[in-house]
Amino acid sequence: MTPPRVSDHAMLRVLERVCGLPVEDLREAIGQSIARATAAAEATGGGVYLVVQDRHAFVVRHGTVTTVLSDPDQRERWIALFDDAKDGRR
Repeated sequence: MTPPRVSDHAMLRVLERVCGLPVEDLREAIGQSIARATAAAEATGGGVYLVVQDRHAFVVRHGTVTTVLSDPDQRERWIALFDDAKDGRR
């Protein structure tokens, strides 16, 4: 028998309710840690951009962090996509 797939939402709730992880506190901490860079990006037009901090890159889309990249190769690919989009080479 194949076990059921576990959704991201269910996983988040297990971490929060079963494991006691303070999810909302972590959400706030992430937002605060990139707030200054986000404000600067939004002041120049916002949209979709990366905030690189230490070894991680936060992908921000229209004011919402949508994913975090830790693999340097992934970051380089995203940066190349942004550069291509700026130059009109989508």
